[in-house]
Amino acid sequence: MGRRSILVATGWVATAAAATLIGLGAIRLVGESITGTPGGVRSEAEIERALAAPEPVPTGTTGAASTAPGTSAAPSASSGVRRGFATDGGTAVAECGTGGVRLVSWAPAQGYRVRDVDRGPDDDVEVTFQGPTREYELKVRCIGSEPVSVADD
Repeated sequence: MGRRSILVATGWVATAAAATLIGLGAIRLVGESITGTPGGVRSEAEIERALAAPEPVPTGTTGAASTAPGTSAAPSASSGVRRGFATDGGTAVAECGTGGVRLVSWAPAQGYRVRDVDRGPDDDVEVTFQGPTREYELKVRCIGSEPVSVADD
């Protein structure tokens, strides 16, 4: 009985070690998405450089009544100068092209919603962000070939 117990214990330890090694190998094959931060951990200097770099402009298509964060209008063939704008109620990206100015994307800030959007292309475009106590309207026009925020008429 003593020899049999030793063989069972040895077999159990060998099976546990093999299962652990197979599990570790599988995790290594899957990569950092399970075991770490995707892309690795960034240093403070890398974060500062990333924040200083221009933000990529989101593209895509949405329906006319879309009000979700990150919404965007269909890209035009006459893409021009793009510029981002921010209010306390939300943010928007506009561009100037041959048809005038158009809103490329807009997103309300937390606690706000998009009440109205005129995305163009037109002489001017606007988006209105509605909050519980305040409303922010962002109106944009092209001056030269650059989008500029203007006061409401």
